[in-house]
Amino acid sequence: MATLHLMVGLPCSGKTTLAQKLEFEHSALRLTTDEWHVRLFGQDAEEPEHDARHNLIETMLWNIASRALALGTNVILDFGFWAREEREDYRLRAKQLGASSEVHFLDVSKDELMRRLAIRNSQPSQEAFHIPEEMMKSWIEFFQRPTLDELERRE
Repeated sequence: MATLHLMVGLPCSGKTTLAQKLEFEHSALRLTTDEWHVRLFGQDAEEPEHDARHNLIETMLWNIASRALALGTNVILDFGFWAREEREDYRLRAKQLGASSEVHFLDVSKDELMRRLAIRNSQPSQEAFHIPEEMMKSWIEFFQRPTLDELERRE
């Protein structure tokens, strides 16, 4: 049975690094939204079209992921999944395809996230966004941490 791995955490928490490790451990297809987004649209985090573009890419990547899961291939969605409702939605989607799901949460303190953000912003990349500090602070407040039952549940 294929498994859908959901990478949960804020920017700079280490999601992509862990996803890259899991990709080899589980012979999985890794789909990282930011890598696609930056290559297609550049550093547009502060542009009005950013969210619509990001949603379009996530939709396209889900189409690829759902086909892979249906074919029996493990998939890693490196989307962040900031809201519990979104995590539950993707877990249900996996179940409907006959796949299991796992949540991988990277729990990083606010201070450490901000430290990593400063480093990230100082190193331009074609795989990660430059994120203004104030934007990151608002995201930290919005983020819904997974509960213990989410993390322990294997579906």
